[in-house]
Amino acid sequence: MRSSRLLSILLLLQTRRQLTARELATELDVSLRTIYRDVEALAAAGVPVYADQGRAGGYRLVDGYRTHLTGLTEQEAAALFLVGLPGPAAALGLTQQTSAAELKLLAALAPDQRDRAGRLKNRFHLDIPAWYHDAEDSPHLAAVAEAVLHDRRIEVVYRRWQEPREVERTLEPHGLVLKNGNWYVVAAAPQGIRTYRVSNILQLTPTDGEFSRAPGFDLSRYWQDHLDEFEQRRFTDQAVVRISAQLVPRLTDLAATSLLKAISDTGAEPDAAGNITVAVPIESLSNAVAQLVRFGAGVEVLEPQSLRDEFARFARSLLELYSSLENSGARMHDSDFTDPF
Repeated sequence: MRSSRLLSILLLLQTRRQLTARELATELDVSLRTIYRDVEALAAAGVPVYADQGRAGGYRLVDGYRTHLTGLTEQEAAALFLVGLPGPAAALGLTQQTSAAELKLLAALAPDQRDRAGRLKNRFHLDIPAWYHDAEDSPHLAAVAEAVLHDRRIEVVYRRWQEPREVERTLEPHGLVLKNGNWYVVAAAPQGIRTYRVSNILQLTPTDGEFSRAPGFDLSRYWQDHLDEFEQRRFTDQAVVRISAQLVPRLTDLAATSLLKAISDTGAEPDAAGNITVAVPIESLSNAVAQLVRFGAGVEVLEPQSLRDEFARFARSLLELYSSLENSGARMHDSDFTDPF
């Protein structure tokens, strides 16, 4: 443990030129006293490290000194793909490994290359979860990742949509996918290779049983095929809607992606009143109501009639729910139901 920390101090000083004892202690999550002892140990071992005194001082290496002890450990090499992704790395329990791997990579670069890499790191940041959606809490993620890395089976209790809701499965996890802040494990089971949402794993029991990966399995290709199939299964019908002239210029601000895509794909143009009529794919009647009702009277469903009827039922249920306003003496006027757009 100490040897790893000494190497980290050496590489930190090599890549950042000068650091105070407090900065080193913060970086390595140790006490100042530990840093003082470690620096003394480095100096005793012949490493040319010295301290600049004063407010702008700190520990430095003699100019021109470089170490080439930058070999990656097995775990650090495995964590390389997460360098620059601190959130996913932390979720997988690989923060320390990715930090060490990044540090060793920087130390292996020439000074001008290292400066450029540092500028890129400080100027670009990837934030994966979508707006208004926090990343899911997946307490079993680290255990799933461990099984993925070592090709070991896991036994899980999984919550699904169909009845029975909770099922027991023995999974052979082939890979993990992070999409919009949500983790999915692609795993083989008696039912075949399937995709499971990690946050829906209620219980997980690791096993020592190893498995052989499916021949020729490619995670990226599988995921793209899965997305394509999901889109085909997801949209089973379409609705013809009229978008009001008041709503059209606000579609981008409202993140109305399905409406914007339908307009773009069909090249629909506004009519004389500025309204746009377009067909949009829908999953089901209830889902379509949930997706379109947020636009209020800015979107009118023209077809199918069954969806218009579903909207009418939804509106009646709201009116019934809030009819207590009228019973309590509150008066509703026609102006209360004007187009909000």
